[in-house]
Amino acid sequence: MADFPLVSERMNRRAFLGAAAAGAAGLSPTLQAIAQTAPERKQPAGPPDFGSPAQMYAARVDAGHSLPAIPVEKLNKRFIRQVVIDPTFEKPGTIVVDTSTHFLYFVLPDRKAIRYGVSLGKAGFDWTGTATVQFKKAWPVWTPPPEMIKRRPELAKYANGMPPGPQSPLGARALYLFKNGQDTMYRLHGSPEWDSIGKNASSGCVRFINQDIIDLFARVSGPTTVHVRHSMYLGANAGGAGSAKPTTEAIDSGVPEGAEAL
Repeated sequence: MADFPLVSERMNRRAFLGAAAAGAAGLSPTLQAIAQTAPERKQPAGPPDFGSPAQMYAARVDAGHSLPAIPVEKLNKRFIRQVVIDPTFEKPGTIVVDTSTHFLYFVLPDRKAIRYGVSLGKAGFDWTGTATVQFKKAWPVWTPPPEMIKRRPELAKYANGMPPGPQSPLGARALYLFKNGQDTMYRLHGSPEWDSIGKNASSGCVRFINQDIIDLFARVSGPTTVHVRHSMYLGANAGGAGSAKPTTEAIDSGVPEGAEAL
């Protein structure tokens, strides 16, 4: 008989705990309404995780085109795509090219940026300034302009356009830069010449490893400001008000048909 009060006490404790749990679940109608209408708290998205260099630059098939793997063991590690502390102090979504280091930055929130290694224009063709990405195109047709064909007659066979593909000078993606509504003929584009990254090897444009321009292309979703600077750390930005017209050599005959307007 002495056990009965203990059993009863245990039962009462269980009943109390059960009632407490039911009370927590059974909010009043007012509190239920508040809980149902309160916005879900989302954790801020962190910087992208690219995986290993071998994963980033692995062979892939994109829109039916086969891109070969990049021999990452031969790449300078400085030019491998990576997330870094943002040195540009620009707002997220801005693109900044530092010509002194052959880096291009895509600015992220929280003082972070994606840094890509790039190849830049030959001496006499490069420029600094500010422009806006107005169009973009996956697997663009490349059409050399008449002045380029005049200098290089072997390109005459592409006067009506070179079909897109891994060997195209514009590579897998192209971003078309405009200034004051006019095509600057300056491009951010892919290239099959992965070993040109970090060098001055192209005529007035910024070229990427194809796997990298595919990554950047996917992040550009509207008109995007692009600053091209001599040096990030000297505050050099020739793209301010009243900057001169870019002196880049035209590398194609304009925005191709079917390009996406931003």
